[in-house]
Amino acid sequence: MTEIGRLLRATLCCAALAALTVGCVVHETRPLPKINATQADHEIPADELLDVAVHAFDPGIPSEIAKDEQALNKKRIYPDIRHAESRYVATMLRGTLEASGQWGAVRVVPESVQFVDVHISGKITESTGAKLALQVTVKDSTGRVWINNKRYESSADTGSYKTDASLRARDPFQNVYSEVANDMLAVREALVVQSRRDIRRVTQLEFASDLAPQAMDGYLDHDQKGLLRVARLPATDDPISTRIDRIRERDSGVVDTVNGYYANFADQMSDSYGQWRRASFEEIEKEQRTLNKARTRTYLGAAAVLASVFVPQQCSPYDYNCRRIEGAVRTAGAIGGAASILSGLKKYSDAKTHAQALKELSESFQNEVASQVVDVEGRTLKLTGTAEEQYREWRKLLHQMYLEENGAVGTPAPADASSVGAPLPQVQPVALDPAH
Repeated sequence: MTEIGRLLRATLCCAALAALTVGCVVHETRPLPKINATQADHEIPADELLDVAVHAFDPGIPSEIAKDEQALNKKRIYPDIRHAESRYVATMLRGTLEASGQWGAVRVVPESVQFVDVHISGKITESTGAKLALQVTVKDSTGRVWINNKRYESSADTGSYKTDASLRARDPFQNVYSEVANDMLAVREALVVQSRRDIRRVTQLEFASDLAPQAMDGYLDHDQKGLLRVARLPATDDPISTRIDRIRERDSGVVDTVNGYYANFADQMSDSYGQWRRASFEEIEKEQRTLNKARTRTYLGAAAVLASVFVPQQCSPYDYNCRRIEGAVRTAGAIGGAASILSGLKKYSDAKTHAQALKELSESFQNEVASQVVDVEGRTLKLTGTAEEQYREWRKLLHQMYLEENGAVGTPAPADASSVGAPLPQVQPVALDPAH
């Protein structure tokens, strides 16, 4: 019986080794420590309060597989959801920045909105109910890069998935938005006061130069680092600057309306998107657990079969009782191992079922985030593509309004916005006081 004992121990050792091999893939999910955006503890002077434009994120759909549904599903990329997320993520980041009290007007805007103090752009590289990863770039109007394509990522805070109320109270990936906000604040705080003021002045002059390039020629140039700087300022009572300021206020009103649309869109999709995220998280967790079980059962089964086949004979050729027991052990090991392998394969099949369920959940959500429209000063703006086009049309109208109003003081109004380059009265400059 000593030989049989050794055989049994050998089989058990193989099984234990297989169990240890797969044991490392088991994870325990715990709520993450919460990261919050740093709140302003004092009032920031108006001439240092920087406005922020958050552009809708690139949905991150690889062009090489954009039309391959099977490949997209394998990477858990669902195009309609990604396009909705590109607006939702931007809106969540806007809300985080706005709530911190550290910034001026923070808006989600189309890509064509350019004349803002600070711009945020980014790309979604991974987004499921279990993980969010973004690539983020931040620049100011002078061309200074604050954050250069930095990756921000986090696993889901499972505390947000406990109840519907907790899901509404805190986004499961709020840590990502808070980290971006805190990094932006660190860069801004590192700038001297003069640099912050210059950013606002450059923005104002860029807007004016876009409307009246000849009239505003020479007010901006580049420093040795290639950054835009203010070379001189218009006189405070200059009539052209006054008109441009009024037009800029109208532009801000249109941008506010577009930003309101993004906010409404995010509000409308919030509940269903939160439920989809939670369901996605649960499906991914189930799939991972099933795959872990499948690996364990398959490896243990294979170990048992190998042990039954390759373990050397331990019995004397004349000990018939020992050989019968040894044969029974080998047969049991082979049968049990085969059963374990089949069970493992069944678990792999179950994992595919969970993946299919996730796909169905995604398709269901896609139907709930269809594009919507909003009216801006009598014009219909559509978020998917049309917002960008409509804002470009609005920019043409701004040129038109400027030229028409300028015509009221002696310059003939052109027939269309394409005449923006026509000769205009020059703005009277004043030297820029370095102490300002």
